[in-house]
Amino acid sequence: MRKVVPLLLVVCLVLLPLLVGSHAQTQSQGDELIGLWASELKFPPALRGELTITRAGSSWRATMAGAEAAFKASGREIRFAFPGEQGKFRGELTDGGRAIEGFWLQPVGGTKDRRDPGGSGQPFASPLVLSRNGRDAWRGVVRPLEGSFTLYLKIFRNENGILVGAFRNPEMNSNGGAARLRVTQEGDAVSFGLPAYEGEPEIRHNAEFLHTPDRLRLLWPDLGYTVELTRRTPAEAPAFFPRPPGEARYVYRAPAADADGWTTARAREAGLDEDALARLVQKLIDADPAARRPSLIHSMLVARRGKLVLEEYFYGFSQDRQHDMRSAGKTFGSIMLGTAMRRGVKLTPETRVYELLGGANSYANPDARKSQITLAHLMTHTSGLACDDNDNDSPGNEGTMQMQSREPNWWKYTLDLPMAHDPGSRYAYCSANSNLVGAALTTATRTWLPEWFERTVARPLSFGHYYWNLMPTDEGYLGGGAFVRPRDLLKLGQLYLDGGVWKGKRLVDSSWVTLSTAQHSEVNEATTGLSAEQFPNFYGKGTDGYAWHLNQVKAGGRTYREYEASGNGGQLLIVIPELELTVVLTGGNFMQGGIWTRWRDELVGGEIIPAIRR
Repeated sequence: MRKVVPLLLVVCLVLLPLLVGSHAQTQSQGDELIGLWASELKFPPALRGELTITRAGSSWRATMAGAEAAFKASGREIRFAFPGEQGKFRGELTDGGRAIEGFWLQPVGGTKDRRDPGGSGQPFASPLVLSRNGRDAWRGVVRPLEGSFTLYLKIFRNENGILVGAFRNPEMNSNGGAARLRVTQEGDAVSFGLPAYEGEPEIRHNAEFLHTPDRLRLLWPDLGYTVELTRRTPAEAPAFFPRPPGEARYVYRAPAADADGWTTARAREAGLDEDALARLVQKLIDADPAARRPSLIHSMLVARRGKLVLEEYFYGFSQDRQHDMRSAGKTFGSIMLGTAMRRGVKLTPETRVYELLGGANSYANPDARKSQITLAHLMTHTSGLACDDNDNDSPGNEGTMQMQSREPNWWKYTLDLPMAHDPGSRYAYCSANSNLVGAALTTATRTWLPEWFERTVARPLSFGHYYWNLMPTDEGYLGGGAFVRPRDLLKLGQLYLDGGVWKGKRLVDSSWVTLSTAQHSEVNEATTGLSAEQFPNFYGKGTDGYAWHLNQVKAGGRTYREYEASGNGGQLLIVIPELELTVVLTGGNFMQGGIWTRWRDELVGGEIIPAIRR
């Protein structure tokens, strides 16, 4: 993701009062607060568990966890919705009626608890197969995306004896406004904050210290309601740390074999120094999550020469836990375009978007330049539409589009936008444009986007369970945000390293691998229209392919060509063809581009490539 959100000056500069100068507190004031605190909120899905579908003549019925829905089938097509917006299903009879294959559609938030922070997000679709269970009956198990919000707090004295608190939250990096806040206590009134500095507003969170048992009660702004944090031992809050405290030092281990298509091996079999990799993993384990600029790395996976040789997880994440890929999911659009062309669908990068989707005159703000916009423009963020995710006043800004309720069809919302520039003349990072690639794929393939992904990507690559986010219309969203296993994301890098082939089966043409990862746009001051002072606040210099970002990685005095999918927070799929190397990193540094954008150079260039011995 080219969009880089720098750390605010408040994070870097306003902490000075914590580091120097006198303070009114005595050394003992606030000491009773020192330690680890946590609040773990779970938001159970509205429906989950066994789904049963039965047929009696032309009448069908679905039951699940006490909910019932009666419906009629249309040929092989099976669709129904449980009352009260508890969930939907769409699929079809397959294998001569022996199975029903489709998707469970989880509603917005997807939980019984309307306080769920996911309630302002999007619905999700996840693959589901129901097997025949007797005559005219089918059963399957629904596993919806779980809602949670975990807030950790470590209170301690810094190197200058000042009492500080570090809030940490793995789901959305909700840290209260700064990596560390000063803690003050007057009786049972506790305050966490920083003074106003350099035009940045004051940060202040007021809490009440309750007893029997000890709790800290405070209104948490990102939730909009009050939470209570209770004391925890390190063993009771293992996900606060990269790894649970007290574990023995890390010793390199080969990834576990699975039935998901990966060939696993020891790193030395692929020419990598296992001791060097062990030192890198230990460095991540030793990282202090309460540091001022912590790298919150959730996973690190390495494949070389077609073999998965390193797979490690941190902060409570695991092999089978799906991770939010944020804008790394935009690259799925490029891959699905490749699968569509491979199957003969009449789509190319030169396809004119408005011509495919009804004509420029079918939408608001008619402009002759709209007829010139191609899929290539959408995939390189150069459409010219008034859409800029770095500008809150831009009508096509992703947040503006998703929060408005006037037009639930986000494809139409984007197509209605006015033009700001000639197509191809200006780079502006725009998730809505990436989403329009999904409109083109859906229209040209005549297939629902999650179904096309399942059929042409996920199933051939033996993906584990995943969640595809949807628009309010239930059409697939391609602006980023799918939840997939890191192990499966890594397969996409290997697919491209092998020229579009996975385990002997071709998914995309080798010519598309070459074309889509070649340079098609530049990101610099001139192409973005930003001044030299403004540019670093939003972007890093680079080039783009078709929904792939292109960079150079330096290691050992050499420079290597790299292409990647990347997303906010540190979701990275990095491919280095010359070294037959692909790396996945996932992380929780959301809205901290100044941290996670360094991982490519620091971890891949600084640690992983130097570990290659042959």
